[in-house]
Amino acid sequence: MYPTPSVSAPGSKPVSVPGLRKMKQEGTPIVALTAYDASFAHVLDAAGVDVVLVGDSLGMVFQGHPNTLPVTVDDIVYHSRAVRRGLARALLMADMPFLSYATPEQALATAKRLLVDAEAGMVKLEGGQDCVLEVIRFLTEREVPVCAHLGLTPQSILRMGGFRVQGREEAAQKKMVEQAHAVVAAGAEALVLECVPATLAQQITQAIEIPTIGIGAGVHCDGQILVGYDALGITPGKRVRFTKDFLIETGSVEGAVQRYAADVRARRFPGPEHSF
Repeated sequence: MYPTPSVSAPGSKPVSVPGLRKMKQEGTPIVALTAYDASFAHVLDAAGVDVVLVGDSLGMVFQGHPNTLPVTVDDIVYHSRAVRRGLARALLMADMPFLSYATPEQALATAKRLLVDAEAGMVKLEGGQDCVLEVIRFLTEREVPVCAHLGLTPQSILRMGGFRVQGREEAAQKKMVEQAHAVVAAGAEALVLECVPATLAQQITQAIEIPTIGIGAGVHCDGQILVGYDALGITPGKRVRFTKDFLIETGSVEGAVQRYAADVRARRFPGPEHSF
């Protein structure tokens, strides 16, 4: 089903947005992690991580909030600038915070700050409803590289009523497949699938031409992402099923990131125990 993947880190050439699509075509799994500072970003870059996301997850794991909603554009810009200084090869992706892309014009202003002021190479936004599709289309027509995000969308936590697996029912699965095709048609260059059944993520991955990056979405996505702290086992509270402590296996931060990257490229992670 997949071409024989490369299990070693690619060369030193910087990762580009078209490069992600090429990795999908060649069957080379995309390795992604979050980071919020230059020092950790340097470790990820040295380990051959392909995409480093400054996620609004910083609101929970860095700032201590119960969810991602309080994160501001200023927060993402600040942390993205720091992370950029630690990267030489990896593509820097930045989250667009809650209510920072409510209209196309607002989204463009937010994207300008992230791409120009913070030097990110791509922005990520959540949802597949019509208003979000309009924003994706508006941004991509103006040369803004966009990564979409379906499944569990943390910015929808109040409406969803909690962090829950999405797409278990047949109707929800059909809707998510339709939304995946819709974000592609709107111009998205990549798609994060979070907390969805592995079979559904596989179906979407095979059906669309842009790369999928999974988190709690099974091994058949084109790439994988974790919150960096989760990969080190230092996130407070109960461990989420789709995470794994790579630090306990290796004894060093560098070794943990290298093991994570190697396991993603060899499709050893995520295993069935990390999937739904």
